Amino acid sequence: MKITPIDDGQDVYLAPDLVMAADGLTADFAIAPRGTSQNSGGLKASNGIVTAVIMCLFTDRAADPSELPDGVENRGWPGDAISLTPGKPAKPLGSKLWLLRRRALTDGILRQAEVWAVEAMQTLIDQGAAVQATASATRNGARRLDLDVALYGRDGSRVYAGKFGLLWEQVIA
Repeated sequence: MKITPIDDGQDVYLAPDLVMAADGLTADFAIAPRGTSQNSGGLKASNGIVTAVIMCLFTDRAADPSELPDGVENRGWPGDAISLTPGKPAKPLGSKLWLLRRRALTDGILRQAEVWAVEAMQTLIDQGAAVQATASATRNGARRLDLDVALYGRDGSRVYAGKFGLLWEQVIA
């Protein structure tokens, strides 16, 4: 499955702080240059919320063993094992959208994508970047799921809105 941001012209598109690999399919986080007033040598954050949303949606979250199809290895970010709060379990990062890649594009899959997208945004809610997240998935042809994600602040205003296309690469008969 290939996942890409969609610029539909409705909102100003802010590119995430990512550096694309030569293959055009993978990316890594951009490093802030030396001398940057904040976070010199750390992660670049000129479009922090966009980068955070992409990190939450497209980092593979470990699945419960019962969710794994036969023959599929579990994934997950290694940092999930590190708790930042002594005595409390670590909170997982990422989403389970990767589990959809071998599934037929049905109405049930659309609803599951919405649930997993909102679940992935919980990290940003826990950190105080937003108080509510919503997601809406729609089928776009036989091979693409469009996922609209929004975050809202304490006053109810939308602080982020983005649209992503999840493209099924296998042939649908």
